Amino acid sequence: MERRAVHGFRARLAAVKPFAIMAEPHLISDAPERDIVQTLGRIAAALERLAPPPPADPDFAEAKVFRHEAQSGRFIPAPLFPLALDLLVGVESQKARVVETLSCFAAGHPANHVLLWGSRGAGKSALAKASFAHVAASAPFLRLIEADRDDVACLPTLFERLRRRAERFVVFCDDLSFEEGAAAAKALKSALEGGVSGPPPNVILLATSNRRHLMPRAHGESGGPMSAAEDREEEVSASDRFGLWIGFPPMTQEAYLEAVNGYAARFDLDVADLEDRALKWARLRGARSGRIAWQFTRQLAGELGRPLPS
Repeated sequence: MERRAVHGFRARLAAVKPFAIMAEPHLISDAPERDIVQTLGRIAAALERLAPPPPADPDFAEAKVFRHEAQSGRFIPAPLFPLALDLLVGVESQKARVVETLSCFAAGHPANHVLLWGSRGAGKSALAKASFAHVAASAPFLRLIEADRDDVACLPTLFERLRRRAERFVVFCDDLSFEEGAAAAKALKSALEGGVSGPPPNVILLATSNRRHLMPRAHGESGGPMSAAEDREEEVSASDRFGLWIGFPPMTQEAYLEAVNGYAARFDLDVADLEDRALKWARLRGARSGRIAWQFTRQLAGELGRPLPS
């Protein structure tokens, strides 16, 4: 009997259009059933109020560079990178390959996703942003979207939103790595492969990382030989989605001093013992890199009261 009553209730609900039930519960004559429908209507209305509104269509004419907020789906305009591309020294071959790839993509031709990997402070991020600014100066439809490395799981959704646009997008992800592996790595692979629709032709990913395979060296070492081999395959499969790997080796002393002298000449930082001071600064930091050369330049500019690009 109870089962027949349930089936009868379902049948009566199916006979009435769902929206009509929600809007006009008096269409149901049975009082208990009407109470249930009214309760469901109130729940649906409450969920509608709680649900965030869909993000507004972005206006990519506002700027060349945007930061993507994964939670809200908003695109926040940001300024172009202020440092000129020619000030980045010691990375000439890397610079040429990135500029060539971005220029090809901006012209509407196919291009590979790019992974810049290597030692910390080698200038990977600066080169990525300066190269984009250089190419975008003559490419009116080229845009850079910065995505936080902690929001890699949102990349497939972001790529799909950008697919419908007329512009061409470089999605930039700085210091990318997968400390825990699986979920974020799978989302990255999904974004770069594009699922059943294939990757969007107007989007490429430009990422930097201190690790060529994006995952920690210790990843998978405790699970035995078979587990370690499988984890190794998973690690390589994530970075294999990047068609172009560009390495950044540690900076030589000659390249470091060239960078310091280039900054000093560009920003009129004239001191007699420039190179000696720069080498002492590097020794105190325990390394030589483009980042350390820029930090020394900033210190010197502060002492001399000279402005630098922010």
